[in-house]
Amino acid sequence: MEDLVQNTLRQFFGDDSIIFDRSRLAGGLTNYNYLMDIKGTEYVVRQPGGMTNLMIDRRIEKVNNAIVSELGINSECVYFDEVSGIKISVSIMNSKNIAQTDPNSYENLSAVSDVMKKVHSSCKHFPNTFDWLSELNKYEKIIQELNGGFFFDYAEFKEQLLDFMEKNIKNLVSVPCHNDTVPENFIVGENGKTYLVDWEYSGMNDPSWDVAAYILESKLSPEAIDFLLKDYYGEYPDTEELTKIKFFMVAQDLLWMVWAMIRHYSGDDFLDYCSLRYERFQRNIKAITESEGYELADMVKN
Repeated sequence: MEDLVQNTLRQFFGDDSIIFDRSRLAGGLTNYNYLMDIKGTEYVVRQPGGMTNLMIDRRIEKVNNAIVSELGINSECVYFDEVSGIKISVSIMNSKNIAQTDPNSYENLSAVSDVMKKVHSSCKHFPNTFDWLSELNKYEKIIQELNGGFFFDYAEFKEQLLDFMEKNIKNLVSVPCHNDTVPENFIVGENGKTYLVDWEYSGMNDPSWDVAAYILESKLSPEAIDFLLKDYYGEYPDTEELTKIKFFMVAQDLLWMVWAMIRHYSGDDFLDYCSLRYERFQRNIKAITESEGYELADMVKN
């Protein structure tokens, strides 16, 4: 893959002297992103992670990436190979992601809320649907094909989650969603503008999925959670909406744990990540099943 990225860079920029420089890692779990200065411009070069060709439809990502670029909240993409998944984007100058600053700050929370609302209210819909259960089933099949196994009580806890969904989750809506709203994907430029990048999991979904993901992945404090919910919804959400958010947080831990198992079985070091998410999933599905009053802030704790 490194050779393929290097050849892509040389062909795209018309310079056979370019060396794929991996010394400046710009982060990423699904992929590896590197900063490179090429002919006086700084770019983010994406090297797809292991097995991502089986998990992500790059053709859909390319379409959705272009759609959100029209909203003015995405980084400028100059090259996208829908076969290999290699992507080259212009780096947002002098920027930091929100995980590097403070995911809990009211300023950042307000910016995150504004960006999510802009995406969710867009009249330009994505051509695909992100259905977490379909994704989970797809990931499970990949693990089986890799001759991998699951935690011994996986089926029991998954069934408990599905039972909770059937009994409690109603009135789902479908709008454009990012579906991976970790604080690392929110980028603040030198002009103070906030961007949302990495749209590989994007698709039509219930907007509370994005809200739930930011709360969970940022491990927000109780005060930050209250601020975000009121800012995004306009008022503190009712019990039905809160139940939906809680359910999505639990579903996300299960989904991304299985995703990480694929990376583990393909040779990457993701076992600790799997264990962390699965243990939190177990605790939280028990808690939300037993108590309607279980707090969101308790759900983010490891």
